[in-house]
Amino acid sequence: MQSHEQPVITFHGDWSGQIVTTAIHTGHDLRPEVADQMILDEATRLREEDPHTDAIGALMPARVVAHRSRFEVDLNRLVEDAVYRTPEDCWDLEVWRSNPLPDDVVKGSQEVYVSFYDQLAERLDEVAARGPFVLYDVHSYNHRRDGADAEPEPAEDNPEVNLGTGSVDRKLFQGVIDAFTESLRAQPSPTGDGLIDVRENVKFEGRALAWWIHERYAGRGVCLALEFKKTFMDEWTGEPDLDRIQRLAEALAATQEPVLAALREVPVQVGQ
Repeated sequence: MQSHEQPVITFHGDWSGQIVTTAIHTGHDLRPEVADQMILDEATRLREEDPHTDAIGALMPARVVAHRSRFEVDLNRLVEDAVYRTPEDCWDLEVWRSNPLPDDVVKGSQEVYVSFYDQLAERLDEVAARGPFVLYDVHSYNHRRDGADAEPEPAEDNPEVNLGTGSVDRKLFQGVIDAFTESLRAQPSPTGDGLIDVRENVKFEGRALAWWIHERYAGRGVCLALEFKKTFMDEWTGEPDLDRIQRLAEALAATQEPVLAALREVPVQVGQ
């Protein structure tokens, strides 16, 4: 298993505004001691990661890209659950040469987790000091789990974009949710099938990154957890459709002005 010692996180773009976009599951890299333990094949690992979600957010002004695979550390779980130690932790997949994963490897991965959140907090503290902000947490999800040649899962249960808002303070940020939903729904679907189908909390409601934003930046930060159905790639071969990815990036970028306008209407909370 090949490993690549890459940074945990990189920051891109102009951070002077109030919209930040993250791609925390797009990474595929493993540090050497994790790679040495890994027996999961490359194709299966890639299928459970969120490749190209950094590209979907590439036209947004301020961007965060995590480079480590979720199989090293899952940044969207709580720290005590962030390392997949046994098959039960990750879709019953046989991932590790040693089962459970050795404690020293787990500890190293938890340190990666802490480093990620520390670095992100340093940046977001400055954003929050200027006033309310929104974070687009970009993910993707599989909809052809029955196999490459099987029918996809039904569209009525699998929106093109699932908007996760499970922990959002709706009293403060409902206008931001509405502005995002309406503006993204107005964009043409890259599949050529009408407008983008955006629905709220159908499959996912947002997890640890959203919880952290809403706790650390209560009254200031709102996290919209975005799960893009993998119609922009072949989830079995990993082959991307670059044209569809570009169209999704343009569609996401088109939400900026309406969302910022709604964000300006959010009252700053006393004591925040």
